[in-house]
Amino acid sequence: MLRHLAWIVAAIFVQAGAAVAAQVTYYPVPSGSNPHDVAPAPDGSVWYTAQSKGELGRLDPKSGKVEIYPLGARSSPHGVVVGPDGAAWVTDSGLNANVRVDPKTKQVKVFPLPETFPGANLNTGTFDKKGIYWFTGQSGVYGRVDPATGKVDAWKAPKGRGPYGIATTPAGDIWYASLAGDHIAKIDAVSGQATVVEPPKPGVGPRRIWADSKSMLWVSFWNSGEVGRYDPVAKTWKVWPLPKTKSGCYSVYVDDKDRVWLTDFVNNAIVRFDPVTEKFESFPSDQRGASVRQMLGRPGEAWGAESGTNRLVVVRD
Repeated sequence: MLRHLAWIVAAIFVQAGAAVAAQVTYYPVPSGSNPHDVAPAPDGSVWYTAQSKGELGRLDPKSGKVEIYPLGARSSPHGVVVGPDGAAWVTDSGLNANVRVDPKTKQVKVFPLPETFPGANLNTGTFDKKGIYWFTGQSGVYGRVDPATGKVDAWKAPKGRGPYGIATTPAGDIWYASLAGDHIAKIDAVSGQATVVEPPKPGVGPRRIWADSKSMLWVSFWNSGEVGRYDPVAKTWKVWPLPKTKSGCYSVYVDDKDRVWLTDFVNNAIVRFDPVTEKFESFPSDQRGASVRQMLGRPGEAWGAESGTNRLVVVRD
């Protein structure tokens, strides 16, 4: 009995210690960058889009050094992800193109959209299981780039304006979230056709989307300040409101432990949600107007970009 009690006390201590051990660290980037999205790389560095400067930045967290990659005149980069080839892939609304940046050669390769899709307002990208790059554009477009051939395909979104976040599930499916279109949609990787799934209630404004290890879809509801989980097999929704807010849930990212990371614009905080306990934990910024947009991570680290303070932020545990 005493041995059993001792084990319970030890378990409680470990859990409490893990909660206390979560540490927030900030890394400044050049003034005026207004960093939008981030992408931790396998080598330990972190890419970010310097939207206001038309550049891609690369942070070394060990030294704090930032390396800059100019993307060209009129560039306005939004999203960034690391491809299976190790390169950074960027959605650039200013260039109306997707851009590949080689970290070794520093070569910048531009993949313009077809002329029939001007002003797409490109947003976010993801790679599918076959190495094809998929992207969204808020003007009402989504598409793909085949890195092997350079071929670019694009389609009009079924409900017009709004395609924003996009993600690939462990099952290999590609889904996007439409903010203005107020829906999520599954893209057929062969035909490119998008099948619309309505939100649990009208007007929630799905902004970003991510999948957990079971291919459940987590969606940030910008207008209502909630996070939703969609089961694509059962075709059912479950929704949780963020604490102390009724709007402004921007980012969503699911880590390797299936914990859900969100950003709360109203309360100027990064929020971690545990689907098992259904509890939220908040990590407020130490500066006003942080405006963390998308988040990405790697084991033990959840990264974001404070677009309002010209800093990158990481929560480590």
